[in-house]
Amino acid sequence: MRPVRFVALGDSLTEGVGDPAGDGWRGWAALLAGGLSENRVEFTNLAVSGAQTRDVLERQTPAGLELGPDVVSVVIGVNDTLRCTFDIHAVAARLDKVYAAFTRQGAVLLTACLPDPGAMLGLPGALARPLARRQRAVNAVVHALSDRYGAVHLHASEGLWLTDRAMWSADRLHPGERGHRQLALRFHALLADAGFATGTTPSPEPEFAAPTRSASLWWLATAGTAWVARRCTDLLPQLLRLAADEMRHRARGTSARLDLRTSAAVSAALAALSVAEQPDAA
Repeated sequence: MRPVRFVALGDSLTEGVGDPAGDGWRGWAALLAGGLSENRVEFTNLAVSGAQTRDVLERQTPAGLELGPDVVSVVIGVNDTLRCTFDIHAVAARLDKVYAAFTRQGAVLLTACLPDPGAMLGLPGALARPLARRQRAVNAVVHALSDRYGAVHLHASEGLWLTDRAMWSADRLHPGERGHRQLALRFHALLADAGFATGTTPSPEPEFAAPTRSASLWWLATAGTAWVARRCTDLLPQLLRLAADEMRHRARGTSARLDLRTSAAVSAALAALSVAEQPDAA
């Protein structure tokens, strides 16, 4: 019998950052792979730390399509929100192309909405709110497109697991082993309900001891700080402007306008995709 082929696309979350294994990372996708089938599973992880939707479309998708997956996960978007080039129209168009390519090939598509990085990092409100607004926009697009393409969608942006410190690694942006296991467990439950997962349910219990506090602080002060700096360097000047705009609107009592502006941008981005689907579109 041919093995089940599972291909994972995305960024550091899917790469497995926060769940160390030997000299590298394991992560939720690898944990999920073991429970997809009672028979052999061929798992390929194409996710790369720092990837944005452009990277998934232009680099990871062609490689993934060549593998002919039965199941493909596309979990991406946080790094787009951390760039000064953030454009919800571009994010929507890229995700639409990626989802369409794999579903046309007959793969079962896995997607997820994600928590906003500002809240996870504990940023001050004026800095966190613009990032939260961006992440909500990405999540709204992912929700809509997941429904359009019949994806198995995980609501990872909500739930008590987000506030459980034991689920998260030292950097507060990536799950620790326990958190990665929760993601694998929840995806497996959705797949099993849909009849796509027949293997053993991933265990929620960690296999390895959690890093000591001193080890976590050392990682955060070295590699972790460098990771955040690389992701946010070009965003900071714009984020400060967004924060100033946020404070002006709050002082005037017009913060709702910022939310309405974001909602309108999401609606326009999705409407543009619908127009593009028309057979007589230019």
